[in-house]
Amino acid sequence: MATEHELSDFLKSVEKRAFKRAVYHVRDEEAALDIVQDSMLKLAQHYGDKPVQELAPLFQRILSNCTLDWFRRQKTRNALFSTMSDLESAVGDGEDYDFLQAWADPQGMQAEESGETQLGRAQTLLCIEQEIQALPARQREAFLMRYWEEMDVAQTAAAMGCSEGSVKTHCFRAIQTLSKALKSKGITL
Repeated sequence: MATEHELSDFLKSVEKRAFKRAVYHVRDEEAALDIVQDSMLKLAQHYGDKPVQELAPLFQRILSNCTLDWFRRQKTRNALFSTMSDLESAVGDGEDYDFLQAWADPQGMQAEESGETQLGRAQTLLCIEQEIQALPARQREAFLMRYWEEMDVAQTAAAMGCSEGSVKTHCFRAIQTLSKALKSKGITL
């Protein structure tokens, strides 16, 4: 059973990745923040008594369900208020948080790199993010869980509510699509 401290540490460790994943899906930072907060609350309220090792797949499943609920609410709201465009939410003007952080070295080594190198890395990461966003929803979800969240196939299948074979297929297709798109832009990893 997870203690309150362990639950808090777990939520701190996943909040940034969960936010970026939600932004990839809904393309609205404010909505993504709401989805992540709702997911965290549901995990704490309903599953806070589970062992620590069970929290990651549970949280991923809750996050997926909250994202799907958001899309359902949007569909209903858009159907009800299709002529009232002033009720549509706008994308937040908040600071854009680069979640990949691959170019930001925690020891401050970034200061030793040239501006050209930093800019090139930032542009490459932006391209990668755009291509990930362009993936079909299920491929993006499987790809992010497997390679961003570092979940194994079984955990990803449980979180997505599908078979392990489906997870492998979605990941394979996502990797093929990303590879082809990035090679066409001259990016090799």
